Amino acid sequence: MADKKFASIPSAHVYENPLLSSIRNTYSSFWERREALGLSNPGTFENISREFQRDVSLTNFMFTGLRAEWNKPFSNSPIFQLSHQLSMGAQAMSPYTFSALYGSSSVFLQGTMENDGSLSARSNFRWNDSLVTKTNAQIQPGQSMLSIENDYSGRDFTASLKAMNPSIIEGGVKGIFIASYLQSVTPSLALGLEAVWQRVAMNSSPEALLSYGAKYKGSDWIASLQMQTEGPQGSGINSSYWRKLTDKVSVGADLSLQFAPGLSGQGGLMGGGLQKEGSASAAAKYEFRASTFRAQVDSKGRLSCMLEKTILPAVRVTFAGEMDHLKVC
Repeated sequence: MADKKFASIPSAHVYENPLLSSIRNTYSSFWERREALGLSNPGTFENISREFQRDVSLTNFMFTGLRAEWNKPFSNSPIFQLSHQLSMGAQAMSPYTFSALYGSSSVFLQGTMENDGSLSARSNFRWNDSLVTKTNAQIQPGQSMLSIENDYSGRDFTASLKAMNPSIIEGGVKGIFIASYLQSVTPSLALGLEAVWQRVAMNSSPEALLSYGAKYKGSDWIASLQMQTEGPQGSGINSSYWRKLTDKVSVGADLSLQFAPGLSGQGGLMGGGLQKEGSASAAAKYEFRASTFRAQVDSKGRLSCMLEKTILPAVRVTFAGEMDHLKVC
């Protein structure tokens, strides 16, 4: 009995320590107030403007011509399917692409092969409910790319680490390394930052960039803002706005401003003032029963349209076109 009594004395002193007790109470109060806010996960910093970029914008998906896709599913649990894609008129797209996809509750695998021999592979592995590892590899004639990313999703935040083409075999570290964090501070507002460190080759100096971001959610609209601090290529501001007008109609707009140091004289010395470049675009999406139509116009006079038509559950055809009014005139 005496041994048990003396063994409990140190722990009692720890809990009776005023400083430690104050820290513990402050920590408990902070978490209680954090829980009372009812904050949700804001997503990743990389996808801070996902609603506009992936829902209505055509900037990352635009091509000119015709594309047909045929998907053949073999299993639903786990998911396994093969896909064939044919395209015409688009110089940036391969005429034929074959892909295979496998997915389960913790593993996602996708491989793609184009007719010119280019290969690409993606994989996601979910270690638990919070941690996901993503890899992406591409092998093309004359070049290759590898990226490894780890995303940790908490209840009201997401932290990410990403490495692109990392290497240490040349006597030092080179590649692109990205660390980001996005935190919900209110049920509607999320704030975050992203740090980038890169070195293309060992004979070049490393470069570092820092970006800040904010995302605000309304009842049926989302706005985002990103600010990039000054680096070797200057600084910039990107903003986007997305709104769902009805169940079938969504609209959005974005604005991008870039500020770069100017050049003075023919020798190219610094000090020629600040060069400013900007672009803006507005886009809309309308969903029909078996098709989706998207249109976009930007400040450079380009009008883009895309129509995706589902002919059969496994067959989809996409028509896309773009007109540059400034070049036409």
